[in-house]
Amino acid sequence: MSSGAAAAAAIAWIDGPGGGRWGAPGQLSVPLSERGLSLADGLFETVLVEGGRPHLLEAHLQRWCRGATVLGLPPPPGLERLLALAAEAISRSGIHTGALRLNWSRGDGGRGLDLPAAGAARFWLQLSPCRPSFHPVRVIISRLERRNASSAISGCKTFAYGASVLARREACEAGQDDALLLSTAGGLCCGTTANLLVRHGERWLTPPLASGCLAGVMRAQALALGLAQEASEAIEPAQLQAGALLLNSLGCRPIQSLAAQELGAVPEAEPFWRQLLGAG
Repeated sequence: MSSGAAAAAAIAWIDGPGGGRWGAPGQLSVPLSERGLSLADGLFETVLVEGGRPHLLEAHLQRWCRGATVLGLPPPPGLERLLALAAEAISRSGIHTGALRLNWSRGDGGRGLDLPAAGAARFWLQLSPCRPSFHPVRVIISRLERRNASSAISGCKTFAYGASVLARREACEAGQDDALLLSTAGGLCCGTTANLLVRHGERWLTPPLASGCLAGVMRAQALALGLAQEASEAIEPAQLQAGALLLNSLGCRPIQSLAAQELGAVPEAEPFWRQLLGAG
């Protein structure tokens, strides 16, 4: 597809009889009996597409599979199928830099929480134009929401993002860009959609998974490279003064201020993020 306004339009695909359907996100639909819609009973991954290819797809798939095990879902689609669908989405849309969202739901079910007696999981995806973000952000610490350190769901990237939506709204109403969430176990845990890293000497510290933070793909890259380590104690707000980042697959944003108070250091984020991306 040639460049231009049409090339930048998001594209979606949903599995179904005959091999699935392609269309604009607003044209495709799921049944009202879909448990992902009614109960947030499903998982998703957001994969960076840059240079016309998905990055760290295998790592995303591994986390997707771990989450499916926790929720008791069948394994999601495999790497070969995902690569083929991603390539077709890129070709059809002309989007060479974007966010590829992969959705895996329990599928159709009746009223209530009990699992359906039979049925098939449902898979759909969406590719949208999006560029990695490295802009500094102004944050608050949410007074409304905390990450549950004792919940197995906290370790899964489920459809249930109501707490993050509420915390982000809280930040916007305070004239800020984002919110940090505390852990029920104490200390800072994460941002609304990103892992938290704070500067500690020559390395970065990140809250442990026991805090209830999500096992982010880029967080795992930083740990594997020895550029970050899990904190052995709770990370307190005062530690942000040495420099802090909000890290995910779609960017790395320095924290510029906390509750409208400027922090002492705003680290350069993109080279660090590119290092993590290139090591995948």
